[in-house]
Amino acid sequence: MSTASQLVLAGRRSSECFSRARALIPGGVDSPVRSAAAVGCEPAFIASGHGAYLWDVDGRRYIDYVGAYGPSILGHSHPLVVESVQAAAAYGLSFGAPTDAESDLAEMLIAAFPALELVRFVSSGTEATMSALRLARAATGRDMVLKFEGCYHGHADALLVKAGSGALTYNTPDSAGVTAAATADTLVAPYNDLEAVHALFVEHGKRIAAVIVEPVAGNMGVVLPRPGFLHGLRELTRVQGSLLVFDEVMTGFRLCYGGVQTLVGIEPDLVCLGKIIGGGLPLAAYGGRRDLMELVAPTGPVYQAGTLSGNPLAVAAGLATLRLLRRENVYRELEAKTTALAVGLRERAAKNGLPVRVNSIGAMFSVFFSDSAVVDYATSSSSDIVRFSAFYQAMRKAGVHLPPSPFEAVFVSLAHSAQDVDDTLSAAERAFAQL
Repeated sequence: MSTASQLVLAGRRSSECFSRARALIPGGVDSPVRSAAAVGCEPAFIASGHGAYLWDVDGRRYIDYVGAYGPSILGHSHPLVVESVQAAAAYGLSFGAPTDAESDLAEMLIAAFPALELVRFVSSGTEATMSALRLARAATGRDMVLKFEGCYHGHADALLVKAGSGALTYNTPDSAGVTAAATADTLVAPYNDLEAVHALFVEHGKRIAAVIVEPVAGNMGVVLPRPGFLHGLRELTRVQGSLLVFDEVMTGFRLCYGGVQTLVGIEPDLVCLGKIIGGGLPLAAYGGRRDLMELVAPTGPVYQAGTLSGNPLAVAAGLATLRLLRRENVYRELEAKTTALAVGLRERAAKNGLPVRVNSIGAMFSVFFSDSAVVDYATSSSSDIVRFSAFYQAMRKAGVHLPPSPFEAVFVSLAHSAQDVDDTLSAAERAFAQL
């Protein structure tokens, strides 16, 4: 949809900011889905965030369910996180040298994830997955990687094959500029389909270094693993001599204190983390068994480096966030809010005769306009995007800020109140009635 034909939901100042940004930045945004073009409107330019709310440059307030695409599990500008970042900033913004706080955060991650014995900090989820797969190839002496349709693992060339999230939103699962050689060693199977994985191992087993998976997919909307799927991957990779990599950039610390691996009792060989561990600042990590991680330079031959890796401000934000998440009943509260929203949305959609599926787990959910259960890329991508766009527009008019794509997860925070949930469901009921 061209910008000229978009519905302008943004106020005058936001629209002016967007016009200025488009003259300076590709599409006016620094990540594609932020443009809101896929849902037929202009983005609201944000001025501030506090708790469960965002305010745009026009002064409009929104109940926020984007949550910076996952990190803001405490809500925006939590005072203890802000205080920790300010205290760290007083000592310096970046050193290019180790700090003791990095070890503090590493200890917290290792204590939370059974699969972690050593971790390495990086600045983004893309870096984490890219580095983990480089390590897997080095450790196994194999060159192929198996991923799943609709799972997004960052924008490294080899992984932009049937990728989810923004790639799905803009109908470009295979990005321009990615060569055939870059993806030649990437195999793709349908999510939740163990038979397809087994068939690929029959054909290529001795060449597959790793299977990488979002244990709960969040980049084609929230798609849960079927019973036995993750355990099947663990058993198959173990038998075949491949490594199992859990991409928990999104799910780590969102579903419980730890990751999906904690909930299902599986220890992958390598784990990728991000989002929440940086408390809203750029921070990610990859880690796993000691024998594998000791292959990373400077102790081993696998090179990986980063000027801002383990940045002291991001580490301070991450430490403050994880300490707050260790409090009793935090995840019970998050799940209760998410369940109330999911059940309420289903009920209100049914009342208006709309075919709506709401997938939810922990503190994340997705709304699909579909008659069918959404269990993989095919069923996700067949949902009604036109109806979702109309729903998004109606909710935004009502002051509810959702991700501007049917393929992004919706995130619930501790800052959302019972009143916020009620107001959101009231807005949804009006939106469904309009549809």
